[in-house]
Amino acid sequence: MGGSSIDDDWELTSPSNGVRTVVLVGRTGNGKSATGNSILGRKAFKSRASSSGVTSTCELQQTVLKDGQIINVIDTPGLFDFSAGSEFVGKEIVKCIDLAKDGIHAVLVVFSVRTRFSKEEEAALRSLQTLFGSKIIKYMIVVFTGGDELEDNDETLEDYLGRECPEPLKDILLLCENRLVLFDNKTKDEFKNFEQVQKLLSLVNTVMVQNGGQPYTG
Repeated sequence: MGGSSIDDDWELTSPSNGVRTVVLVGRTGNGKSATGNSILGRKAFKSRASSSGVTSTCELQQTVLKDGQIINVIDTPGLFDFSAGSEFVGKEIVKCIDLAKDGIHAVLVVFSVRTRFSKEEEAALRSLQTLFGSKIIKYMIVVFTGGDELEDNDETLEDYLGRECPEPLKDILLLCENRLVLFDNKTKDEFKNFEQVQKLLSLVNTVMVQNGGQPYTG
């Protein structure tokens, strides 16, 4: 990607220097918190691949881009962990919407290329659609983590999806109108991180335009 396209993306993501609030959801260990840290440009969320989950409750962190635009990132606990009970998940969703005072501009559904898409994830996505309401799909962007692994294998995201995309995942991508982005949360290359964050924020902007500038408010 050349410099001019990044400049274009930069313009795309800052039409009004307003606040953008994004919510991270996904299975524990998929890299939600690490993705949040990449967006923020600092280690704000505790990030560790763990079956017990590091984030225990919804948490909001904020960054200000060079152009003055404010980005709020909300990391969520096991919104995919329905073993805690749907009542707990429901309360966390209420808290999440509460934290997003100006509404939610995008929901980032985080998957990892390191793990197979599971039936639990499929069921959790259905449950989240029920709890948030079906219109939440209009705000969803799919983030795949593990970009470093694909790069090491000389693979693109398209290559990966060509061999590792079960029907339920295809359905999700179709519902999200193929709004997807690949993240490498291990990169130390600031320019590479800038590129992936700008691609994500341009998708957030697309979601906003498609929703008439109206954020999700529950």
